[in-house]
Amino acid sequence: MSSSWRTLDRGILHDIALVCLADAVVGASFGAIAVGGGLPAWVPITLSLLVFAGGSQFAAVGVLLAGGGPLAAVATGLVLNTRLLPLGFAVADVLGGGPWWKKLVGAHLLTDESAAFALQHQDPRRRRAVFWLCGVALFLCWNLAVALGALVGSAIGDTAALGLDAAFPAVLLALLLPLLDRRSTRDAALIGAAAALLATPFLPPGLPVLLALVGLAPAIRRTTATTKEAR
Repeated sequence: MSSSWRTLDRGILHDIALVCLADAVVGASFGAIAVGGGLPAWVPITLSLLVFAGGSQFAAVGVLLAGGGPLAAVATGLVLNTRLLPLGFAVADVLGGGPWWKKLVGAHLLTDESAAFALQHQDPRRRRAVFWLCGVALFLCWNLAVALGALVGSAIGDTAALGLDAAFPAVLLALLLPLLDRRSTRDAALIGAAAALLATPFLPPGLPVLLALVGLAPAIRRTTATTKEAR
């Protein structure tokens, strides 16, 4: 057994197992909602294999089910996935030093959960082992759960009757709430939400979500002004 894997204890394995179980429940809901909303089963399954980012997948499928086009769905998912960029910088040492293909696989396995587990530890070997174990375990659990949910969704039909439609806003709120502890973030979220709501009656589905990016304008202006003053 590699020395890196020997750094893992039962507590870490227990915590990763619980996170995998929770994500599997959300993944099954995602597959069931996507198919129950009218999408063919291969769409959520392929999306999960290639994208592997729960929040972005929910956002993209939400746009499609609301009547939006594929481009709006992809753009919405990409915007939501930009949150992973700083996480990638934070765990860059975990993926450094290996072959290029290993870095690509590691980048694909980067999630909020795998980054959070890795950042809890200072020892490089333990950080590396925790990241890979969490990433691979989540990838397997998530994709199996999405496929199972897609099969169940075909049989259920009306997923809203079971309350599964609540998974969409629940996942997005879970991603957003921890970021609202700063006033600048709250202001950006409120401005973006107001812009999206006002535009909803006039724009095609999917575009109001992208219009919410105007909420970032005040923060960008303040950052630019601060940078100029620092010079």
